[in-house]
This record gives sequence, structure tokens and C-alpha cells, in this order.
Amino acid sequence: MSDGKALVHRWFKEVWNQGREATIDELFPPEAVTFGLGEIDSEVRGPDQFKPFHRNLRTAFPDLHITIQDTIAEDDKVVVRFLVEGTHKGQGLDIAPTGRKIHLSGMSLLRVGENKILAGWNNWDQLGMLRQLGVIPPAHADRFFEKH
Repeated sequence: MSDGKALVHRWFKEVWNQGREATIDELFPPEAVTFGLGEIDSEVRGPDQFKPFHRNLRTAFPDLHITIQDTIAEDDKVVVRFLVEGTHKGQGLDIAPTGRKIHLSGMSLLRVGENKILAGWNNWDQLGMLRQLGVIPPAHADRFFEKH
């Protein structure tokens, strides 16, 4: 496994699956930036801005687990396709705990260098999460395939 892949796998294992904030400080420097964590156009810079997002998700889903399904690395970029699972037991999202389980997918493109994550672009199924929690009505996928 390349150094970039190993770094990204460590990030997901320690930061998300183990909830280690110390790894955020170690691997995400103050000048690092990431997009797509919450609002589509929001920009998060450095550990001080990233940690509230991390805490909110880990509080809402204390058993949060991310499984990396695919990893591709080229030059200073690493792409991961992942599966997110957890049980909604906490208030971290300003939604009363539902006890419901989530199962959703996502992808991240990360720029790495000097054993750090320097930038990230994230795309994950936030709408699916809200539907699974019962916050918004479920989709009716059959509508997209109806003949008109």
C-alpha cells in the first residue's frame, strides 16, 4: 500500500472508527481545507473547524463505523469509496435520537503530502441519512423510472 493510501486508511480508522481527536491534530494541519462535510459549499479549515463536525457525528452516532470499499491513489491524490454505518443515539445533529440505524455511501478525494491530509473533497449521502432517520419522507424511486 502506498504511503498516501496508508495515511488515508489510518485517518478513517483512527478519526472515525476509533474517535481519536489527537489524530486530527496530527494529520490535518491548520492550513488544510476540506469541502462537502455539511453544506455543499462550506469550507472547513484546520483541526479547530473540523473537530465540531467530527464531534457532532460521533455524538449522534457513537457506534459510527466507516468501511473503506475502494482506494485509488495517483500522485498526491487518494480517492476512497466508503460505507458509513451507525445507530442514531445522540443529539449531535440537533435531531432527537431516533435509535435508527443508518447505512449510506460516500466518496472522498484527498490531497496528501508530508504525511498530512492537505485538502479534501467529500460527497456522502446526507439526504439518505436524513431519510433513514425519518427526518424527511422516504424517496419514491419508482417515480424516476415511470414512463411519461
